[in-house]
Amino acid sequence: MVEWITTPGLTDYREAELWMEARAAGIAAGTEAEAIWLLEHPPLYTAGTSARIADLTDPDRFPVYASKRGGQYTYHGPGQRVIYVMLDVGRRGHDVRRFVQQLEAWVIDTLAQFGVQGHIREGRVGVWVERPDKPRTASGALAEDKIAAIGIRLRKWISFHGISINLDPDLTHFSGIVPCGISEHGVTSLRDLGHDTRLADLDAALRSSFRRSFGE
Repeated sequence: MVEWITTPGLTDYREAELWMEARAAGIAAGTEAEAIWLLEHPPLYTAGTSARIADLTDPDRFPVYASKRGGQYTYHGPGQRVIYVMLDVGRRGHDVRRFVQQLEAWVIDTLAQFGVQGHIREGRVGVWVERPDKPRTASGALAEDKIAAIGIRLRKWISFHGISINLDPDLTHFSGIVPCGISEHGVTSLRDLGHDTRLADLDAALRSSFRRSFGE
């Protein structure tokens, strides 16, 4: 069984990392159940293992944390649902690529419950939405904004870190970084797309979509 944990308020980033690592170790040892942890952080930037210092354009704006997850710079803050995923990838077939695809499908299915079509783009990590209301790109393609970020780490085939979905964060806070190293596209949120969604509704959608995406 996967334990679902929801923490109200704002959770300190370092405390969250320590808790995740301890839980992942317990899962690997067989003493703890797998877990999905839903929370919010105070405004901060995190640097993944591939982060480039040039992409931190305003280093004094918010605290910056080096993170052990994959990926580059990302923002966390109020109004963004962070979903930390501590699951046994070994028990699910030792297939990291398939696991990431399941995470992507989970986000896309969750967004679909609110009438938002998410997309995966080759070479661009995360989940994207098309913006026909914005000017097209220089190549004539539809503009696209990022609505969800994905960055995980595995230890002994147990995942930790995970996903963030923009519900209603202050989108100007993303301007202190080049999110995930991608400068030619923007960021958006459910509220920015015109959806007045409550956090509890998003959490309920995440739970129902999890069962479909992971088959459990």
